[in-house]
Amino acid sequence: MQASARPCPECATLVSATDNFCERCGCDLAVFEVSVGSSVAAACQNCGSSAITADGYCEQCGHLAPSGRDHVEIDLGSLAGVTDRGRRHQRNEDAMALAVTQTPAGPATLAVVCDGVSSSHRPDDASLAAAETALRVLTAEVRTGTAAADAVTSAAVAAQKAVGDMAAGSEDAPATTIVCACVTATAVTVSWIGDSRAYWLPPDHADARLLTQDDSLAAVWVALGALTEAEAVESADGHVLTRWLGADAEHVEPHRTSFEPPGPGVLLLCSDGLWNYEPSAAGLAELMPPAPLENLAGAARALAEFALDSGGEDNITAVLASFPPR
Repeated sequence: MQASARPCPECATLVSATDNFCERCGCDLAVFEVSVGSSVAAACQNCGSSAITADGYCEQCGHLAPSGRDHVEIDLGSLAGVTDRGRRHQRNEDAMALAVTQTPAGPATLAVVCDGVSSSHRPDDASLAAAETALRVLTAEVRTGTAAADAVTSAAVAAQKAVGDMAAGSEDAPATTIVCACVTATAVTVSWIGDSRAYWLPPDHADARLLTQDDSLAAVWVALGALTEAEAVESADGHVLTRWLGADAEHVEPHRTSFEPPGPGVLLLCSDGLWNYEPSAAGLAELMPPAPLENLAGAARALAEFALDSGGEDNITAVLASFPPR
């Protein structure tokens, strides 16, 4: 077997490393994972009983058992992520979706992070629907050669429709934020709505930078010069969103930006459950373990553990992608 060949997972026919589909059986060869677990845990973490009711409570001690989404780790080598319920919330309303695929110009890593709006209806379902929809559209677009900037925009727009459709026949509109990225051999391209963020974290921490700008009252106050960033983030209404995905959203045109890194590094996508505790790019870069490109899964885990150790007040998601894709 040649190094560039691999067996199809469905029929075992040898396929090229640059193929997206198996020519024999049509199997989709892209690596595609979403942070979905079982709806209810197999056993209660409080007493160990396996008698868990359909609504997630232990019949023995009455404690709420963690769902499969409470803690999920995905490792695709050049792309990895961790999402965790945190210490205060009863469920994980964050979601992540990751893929590695081929484009006409070469390999690409694709990632989406969504943070369900807790004050809305079914925020956990909203974030999951948005993440999965966005990644499927993003994957399909880049495979056909669509420019990365157009592809990430289309992905966010499709996610908006998916979340908006969830409100059909209901007075309550589910809502979520979104940040999605396409990493190729030449550039990092990001689109977003809300306050989930993207950071560039190179080996030289001095060049670390925030690539997104929050859609929040805090960002408005800072832009007006009314508050410093630290004061705005600490304020009671600082995290109130000015834009989001959902049927009741007034402005759904995604922001987008492209960045051509001067050398190797890591792209971080995260929810505010992480950056609340360290909003600066340089500070997040300092939290990364040595040689993160050699173990992205371990680095993502370290960031999540930092947020948990800092209090874990919110759901936490950290996704890391290597540049260039490996």
